Amino acid sequence: MRQSNTKKLVIIALFAAIICVSSYISIPLPFSPVPLTLQTFAIMLAGLILLPLEAAASVGVFLLIGIIGVPVFSGGSAGIGVVLGPTGGYLVGFLVGAIVISLLKGEKVSFMRMLIATTVGGVVVVYAIGVPWLANATGMDLGKAFTVGAVPFLIGDAIKVFVAVSAATTLRKQLKHIL
Repeated sequence: MRQSNTKKLVIIALFAAIICVSSYISIPLPFSPVPLTLQTFAIMLAGLILLPLEAAASVGVFLLIGIIGVPVFSGGSAGIGVVLGPTGGYLVGFLVGAIVISLLKGEKVSFMRMLIATTVGGVVVVYAIGVPWLANATGMDLGKAFTVGAVPFLIGDAIKVFVAVSAATTLRKQLKHIL
């Protein structure tokens, strides 16, 4: 029993670290306060590989590390101000999105279920929380916030969905004895 708990904690920590590292791959966009990062890919992968509570824990650890001041948010930023700022809704969306992905993929995991789960949790949920938060934090109307905070990222997110599902399919086979 103890070894199983240790394995779970290590896997949760590993995914938290992957999310942290993915935030350093960040490209600021001149027309948007939201940078292009690999965080969404890492969140998608966490949801596809982990159980819902494990996915929540991995994203929660990432968020707590960033809130206490470790520079793990996009571009090496940190602190509660980032969470309360224009991009904070996306960070909160990551937590909810990872849980949704994990729940929707279900126990009878298939490529199609993972594809749907990742699209809903990793794209729709993240934007449903991030875009209104962006609008509120910046004073933009919702249409403008959607235009600068979602539209430029949709093609990249579609690619991330397919890559994450493909990677998760392989990883799940390789890690089935660990998970």
